Amino acid sequence: MLTAADIAGLPLEEFAFPGPLRDQLVRAIVDGSKTSTTSLVDGYELDDEPLPEIGGRGVVVDSAGQPVCIIETTAVRIARLSDVDEQHARDEGEGYETVSDWRRGHEQFWHSPEHIAEMSTPDYRVTDATVAVLVRFRVVRR
Repeated sequence: MLTAADIAGLPLEEFAFPGPLRDQLVRAIVDGSKTSTTSLVDGYELDDEPLPEIGGRGVVVDSAGQPVCIIETTAVRIARLSDVDEQHARDEGEGYETVSDWRRGHEQFWHSPEHIAEMSTPDYRVTDATVAVLVRFRVVRR
């Protein structure tokens, strides 16, 4: 069980939006099948947030906002969406066997009304040239 001292000062790691997808992703993180994630540089720039750094830690929260575990970033790679490799797609722990499947699933999320609203651009769309942040991580505390 995580204590207040364990999570004090650590940023929140929110995967997807609260709901079934977040709960699925959090379960995959905890069971070890999800060891990578992808976000968009556009989102970091919009929020004026720094990109993840190797060694950085954060508290993964579930849909209720409850702390579940602490993860540590082990690798960060900046790449165009067209350059995402099969290993990264598989390590996302969502059952993707091909990069095409991964891309289709992620575009569905990135083109969702919730994500578009978050991006504050009604016609937001990703392309092969969209720059992504590919992060690998490990669970360091449950």
